[in-house]
Amino acid sequence: MIVLALGLSAFGAGCGDGAEVRSVSDGTEPLGLGKEVTVPITAAVAAVVQPGAEPREPLRPRYSEGTVQQVTLRTDHRIAQQINDQPVRDYSTPALTIPMTARSGPDGIECTLGAVSTPDPSLNKALGTADGSRAGFDLSELGAITALRLAPNPDTANSARAALEQAFYQAIYQSVTFPDEPLGEGAVWTMRQQIAGGVNLDQVITATLAAREGDRLTIDLTVVQKPRNESWNLPNNAGALDIQDYVMHGSGTITVDLGMPLPVAGTITVGGHQTYRDPHSFSVLQQTIDTRVTWSE
Repeated sequence: MIVLALGLSAFGAGCGDGAEVRSVSDGTEPLGLGKEVTVPITAAVAAVVQPGAEPREPLRPRYSEGTVQQVTLRTDHRIAQQINDQPVRDYSTPALTIPMTARSGPDGIECTLGAVSTPDPSLNKALGTADGSRAGFDLSELGAITALRLAPNPDTANSARAALEQAFYQAIYQSVTFPDEPLGEGAVWTMRQQIAGGVNLDQVITATLAAREGDRLTIDLTVVQKPRNESWNLPNNAGALDIQDYVMHGSGTITVDLGMPLPVAGTITVGGHQTYRDPHSFSVLQQTIDTRVTWSE
């Protein structure tokens, strides 16, 4: 059995106009060759539960083209895995701190990465060549991310590429999409999204508009993920594992400025445990996972 890489990066083939377009599945191989790779993302669909207090108005990103923002993304992803009665093994990836300059453009948000850092010495050295790499997000008018674009520098090491990909995937699946209806303070809405992978997930984020000061919104979030099928298809046609138990949930608070491209503050933590059984050998694989995403200016 191999460590799971749910929702992370292995990409099927496809290309056009010099930039690759790939679909997300499971695996550990990073994006390659310094090309810009575009990964389609199933957009979250928002629905109002409570519209909130008056006054109410539709919430939309309001930044003009060319708006520039300095922001830092921090991610921490921990995985503990056990097979049968073997010792628990740690497959956690090092925490990353990614300073970036975000600029709104005609095709979405373009980000230029600064000096990415991590406590892991070897990965920190590999990340030294990633300075100046680019990332981007395509957005709907309601703020839903519909594609992730990544263009690491050509000489960026594979370990650094993979770490950056994982960080951005963790971030985009905890982003905020607004409903089409007017909202006021205290409003509650859900954001439903499918996450593609060996285990296809249904994710529901419940958002509460806790406070508003002008364009600055404080939004409380709760997250629930559930598998859409009963098995996990292993990468490289290596078979499938039956899902015996799958519990993933989380919460956090994020601050959004409608006049800025990316969140200005906040932390969201998602974690839980999963149990899989090999139907042929009856071996059992258990994982405990915890992911934290933090934004700051």
